[in-house]
Amino acid sequence: MKEIPIKGRAPKTGYDRDLFGNGWGDPDRNGCDARNDILARDLTVHSYKPGTRECVVLTGTLLDPFTGKTIEFQRGQGTSNAVQIDHVVALSDAWQKGAQQLTPERRVAFSNDPLNLLAVDGPSNASKGDSDAATWLPPNRGFWCEYVTRQIEVKHKYDLWMTKAEHDATDQVLERRC
Repeated sequence: MKEIPIKGRAPKTGYDRDLFGNGWGDPDRNGCDARNDILARDLTVHSYKPGTRECVVLTGTLLDPFTGKTIEFQRGQGTSNAVQIDHVVALSDAWQKGAQQLTPERRVAFSNDPLNLLAVDGPSNASKGDSDAATWLPPNRGFWCEYVTRQIEVKHKYDLWMTKAEHDATDQVLERRC
C-alpha cells in the first residue's frame, strides 16, 4: 500500500462513463465480453445461450461476496439486475484519483480488467455507487480484507491515488481484519 500516493480528490469535472469505453469490451479476445467472462468466472453456471460458444450466461448461482447470500441469476429483463458487475474501484472514483490522466485505451482496459470486476448483489452494488473504502464497505465483513486488497491492487496497477481518508480506512481494515 506504500506505493499508492495520497492526494486530494480531483474534481469530477469532465467525467463521463463513456470515457472508459462504450459498453463491455473483450480484453482477453476470447470472443466473450467482459461481463459474461466475469459471470462465468464468479457464478456456478447452469446454462449458456445456445450458439454462443458458452459465452452468454443464461442462468447460474452466485455466492455473493458483498452480502454472503446465495443469489440465483437468470438473464432477462427484470431479472438480470439481481446480479451486477461491480467495478471494485468505481469509474467515477478512479476519474477523481488519476484516471483522467490515463490514455483512452488505458481507461478502457481499466473498465474491463477482470481484477477490477466482480459479480455481486445488485442492490449492494447500487448502494456502493462511486464510493471508496472511506465511505463504503460491503455488508459482509468477512469480505473486507479481499475487497480493500483488490482496490489497492487495482489502484497500484493503474497508478491511481487514494485520499487520506481512504488510505486510513483501508489501513484500518488491513490492520484489524486481515
